[in-house]
Amino acid sequence: MKLLSMVTALSLAATSLVNAPARQTPAHQTSARPAAGYTAEIRRTEYGIPHVTAKDHGGLGFGYGYAFAQDNLCVLASWVITLRGERSRTFGPEEQSDDAVRPVDNLTSDVYYRGVAASGVIRRVLAQPPPLGPSAELRELVAGYAAGYNRYLEETGVANLPDPACRGKSWVGPITADDIWANLLDLNRMAGSSPLKEAIAGGAEPEKTGAPERTGEEAASPAPGSNGWALGRRATRSGHGMLLADPHFPWNGIRRFYQVQLTIPGVLDVSGGSLYGTPVVQIGHNARVAWTHTVSHAQRYTLYRLKLAGDGAYLVDGRSEPIGRQVVEVPLQDGTVTRRTLSTSRYGPVLAAGRDDGYAYALADVNAANLRSADEWLAMGKARDLAGLRAAQDAHQGMAFVYTLAADVSGTATFADASVVPHVTDAQAGRCTVPSPDPSLEAYVLDGSTSACLWGRDRDAVVPGVFGPAAQPRLTRADYVANSNNSPWMTNPAAPLTSYAKVWGRSRTDVEPRPRVSLDMIARRLSGEDGLGAPGFTLETLQATAQAKRNLTFEMMRADVAAVCRAHPAATASDGRRVDLREACRTLAAWDGRATLDGAGAVLWREFYTGLERPHKPGEPFQPWWKVPFDPEHPLTTPRGLKRDDPYVLRSLADVVQRFASDGIPLALTPGQAQRYASVAIPGCTEAEGCFDRIRSRGRLGADGRYPDVDTGSSFMMAVELTPSGPRARTILTYSLSANPSSPHHADQTALFSRGQWVTERFTEAEIKADPHLRVTTVRG
Repeated sequence: MKLLSMVTALSLAATSLVNAPARQTPAHQTSARPAAGYTAEIRRTEYGIPHVTAKDHGGLGFGYGYAFAQDNLCVLASWVITLRGERSRTFGPEEQSDDAVRPVDNLTSDVYYRGVAASGVIRRVLAQPPPLGPSAELRELVAGYAAGYNRYLEETGVANLPDPACRGKSWVGPITADDIWANLLDLNRMAGSSPLKEAIAGGAEPEKTGAPERTGEEAASPAPGSNGWALGRRATRSGHGMLLADPHFPWNGIRRFYQVQLTIPGVLDVSGGSLYGTPVVQIGHNARVAWTHTVSHAQRYTLYRLKLAGDGAYLVDGRSEPIGRQVVEVPLQDGTVTRRTLSTSRYGPVLAAGRDDGYAYALADVNAANLRSADEWLAMGKARDLAGLRAAQDAHQGMAFVYTLAADVSGTATFADASVVPHVTDAQAGRCTVPSPDPSLEAYVLDGSTSACLWGRDRDAVVPGVFGPAAQPRLTRADYVANSNNSPWMTNPAAPLTSYAKVWGRSRTDVEPRPRVSLDMIARRLSGEDGLGAPGFTLETLQATAQAKRNLTFEMMRADVAAVCRAHPAATASDGRRVDLREACRTLAAWDGRATLDGAGAVLWREFYTGLERPHKPGEPFQPWWKVPFDPEHPLTTPRGLKRDDPYVLRSLADVVQRFASDGIPLALTPGQAQRYASVAIPGCTEAEGCFDRIRSRGRLGADGRYPDVDTGSSFMMAVELTPSGPRARTILTYSLSANPSSPHHADQTALFSRGQWVTERFTEAEIKADPHLRVTTVRG
């Protein structure tokens, strides 16, 4: 098993209350079965969005868990089976797991998660006082969330669940607080151990009683990403702070966002997007502060090369240390049990991949025992300004793999990579880096035979082995900070960040098309050159800018493509046939360069441009097509241009035109015709093309002119203006609130997203009570 396939995948993150059993009263007040203990009120506004209020954290978690179960119980029920390592027994070992980011066969998934459970890591973390372990408030929130989910399940009954995906299924049952902790830990490991299940669990023939093992095929993975802008008083026309959140997370499974407002009067009042199965808001705002996250470029793990000493041992400082052995047993559907032995070291799990006679490799994951992020988000939700938000992050240091961009009511904007990063200085990397078993691996591979290569420690770090807050790349501005998964150095081109260790990401490197179009969109809005009126952002122009559907690569190459078309009305395809290019050229010339539903030419451009990145024949080397290569002195204008007369470029265009003709696909095919989710036409284009609010499908364009359904991209979009009189916010949950296909909220916001519309958020008491669709439920347990 090669590390390439295991590791580089990481290097490259009416309302639903109609289904509730509670009885309506004439005042639109419903009440679940009363009992002593938890109490919460769930108010549902249009599109089913829940606003949960309670007098304490336990009640808040209870109400949230109950509301979430109403909409998405089946997704979490299936994921709990995953976290418990029971998928092989429930669904069969050869089927694919429900991991939304990197699915594997169920047997591999079960081996990995049973290994995590048997390690006792969650038990050890829960035994720690805060900030290493959870706060009392978070413990109450988690326990309440599990209890609320269970109360809804008890009242409804498995046989009566509204979602056919799990209605009447024997594997649906109560969950525990430990399941929620396991989900939080797995979320934090999403950029480290969790996507490396195959490398950790191994694919060798296991010891087994019963039938031979079968494994599923590896599936393509939707890569999480995001855009984020924090706008200060010099960038907005009102002088207020503003924020745009545009996370690009999976559209299916446990890593979807759920929209919610969580309120404990006088203590907490936060609204935004909360990942499934988590009782806190990850991206959101309160009355005075708004924040978002994008996936950071920093490394989350290192590999340590172990020098094997024979007899199941390895050497550190010349002394032999035994490789630990952990036997994991996985029950199967037929009543048999399969066993697999996992190996461990002082650094972390020893990978089953990449071993030879002299060396093995251990994975050191900086988030291996991190549950601090949930307390950090809870504290961020209570912050009253950027100083309070920063204090929350410095106190907990739990952000697992994301940058933070935030603005407050004072009109200040800030960026920080406040995430957990292995303490590897450039000097230590120079001393300790050893040859990698995979040349494409971006993570450091360090010498595990000497303790001098252990991660260092900062005095201001809450745990050893990570950088403290003083070392983090940070920037605070009165105009703006922005990130689209680029490294920190181009957070604001007026103030490049360069003085950070390489483990945080490289500086002076290609900014790439999506971050480039992001920064260009801001620059054009601040200059007023984007056609949206006077310079500076308003809430309305922020929304319009974010959904402009610009395709930067086409904009950069449009003139060159026109020149190619004038000079070459025909070209030779890879199979040697001559292809008439004139109709394709007319289609591209007429296209406005925006991936709107009716963007005739958008799909043709995508297939041509992405075809440039793929070899035309097996084994063919990559052919650079840029006329002007990247220049770090001009990071926002290079690379640019198309090599007009390059035979590779002409062949690429001929190939795509030929393929459209052979499949009977019209060259003017539009995104609205080619892209769907839940039968709704979806606008947008891809990361590679330089699209800001990007989407992606898991597969190529079919002969029927359709892509597979969209599976990742813009997910919970939020535009917020923070004013002294309160926040003004617009949101759109692109895939809607419920995964249940029979729910009225399965695709209602998706239809809005398709049309470029937003939801006006209801945050204040007056706004919530004014909703004519308001439905209120009181839940107790």
